[in-house]
Amino acid sequence: MSANDPRLAATASSARGAVDMTHGAGGRAMAELIRDVFQRHLANEFLAQGNDAALLGTVSGRLVMATDAHVISPLFFPGGDIGALAVHGTINDVAMIGARPLWLSASFILEEGFPLAELERIVVSMALAARDAGVPVVTGDTKVVEKGKGDGVFISTTGVGVLADGTDVSGGNARPGDAILVSGTIGDHGVAILSKREHLGFETEIASDSQPLHDLAAAMLAAIPGIRVLRDPTRGGLSAALNEIAQQSNVGMVIREAAVPVKPEVAAACELLGLDPLNVANEGKLIAICAAQDAQTLLAAIRAHPKGQDAAIIGQIVADQQALVRMETRLGGMRLIDWIAGEQLPRIC
Repeated sequence: MSANDPRLAATASSARGAVDMTHGAGGRAMAELIRDVFQRHLANEFLAQGNDAALLGTVSGRLVMATDAHVISPLFFPGGDIGALAVHGTINDVAMIGARPLWLSASFILEEGFPLAELERIVVSMALAARDAGVPVVTGDTKVVEKGKGDGVFISTTGVGVLADGTDVSGGNARPGDAILVSGTIGDHGVAILSKREHLGFETEIASDSQPLHDLAAAMLAAIPGIRVLRDPTRGGLSAALNEIAQQSNVGMVIREAAVPVKPEVAAACELLGLDPLNVANEGKLIAICAAQDAQTLLAAIRAHPKGQDAAIIGQIVADQQALVRMETRLGGMRLIDWIAGEQLPRIC
């Protein structure tokens, strides 16, 4: 029985209060859930095919694919929720190789007892995020686990994009002398999640920076086609992303503490909580590395975009066989920026 079968119109899963095991059993309740929640809000020509796989169009260029799982807690937070985050995170992973995202898939793991109203709220948010980005969710899957075997809802998304011939953006491309840029303030997402989770009140509400970056990345590549590296500093924050790139390219880095943009309220929250903003997750910022002579042109292009108005040049690539990332402090000293030990902020994305 297809989820589009008109015989299902008499009842709707949204009339029930919570997810139950029948919603994952493959019968009428599951078909209703797919029709009344997922197909209704995520509607597009690919989902309308009604098949287990989406038949996609042909593309010109090299295909790119990325996948991501989202287990964030809480599910709803200032500036976003797990639905929009699942869209933004995977779009950004595709965009960080210089590709144009085309399609998304989404897989939901639902816990028995999860309120259907909250599920619909998440799917609506996902649908709006996908439509705003111009990247539709073309196929998906839903499973239900027994109460106590999950934590409300987990979402896994996969993105497919296309990379134009001649574009070469990779974490292994950084060279000594290159400039390091960041597209905006760091630490916003992690502090927003922590403040909501721990019920912390600040004078100014700190909102997540969750947003898709493919349009910003495209504008940057249009200005400087020879950008060497793009990377979104999510889990582990700026420090982890810089260390990843240093290892991939076998180079060192020196960043300037005074040049790294951090909102005053985020800096104050991190100081209060004993966190380093460099280690706090972001979901709507990117790192760019380019030749030194292109840095000012690239900076101007980023700042001209609505998502990059707080962009800054924060340091440079240096030759270093140990691939160390160091920071010149405001006091004039130098300290090592290493990978964080353990998990400062679990369930952050």
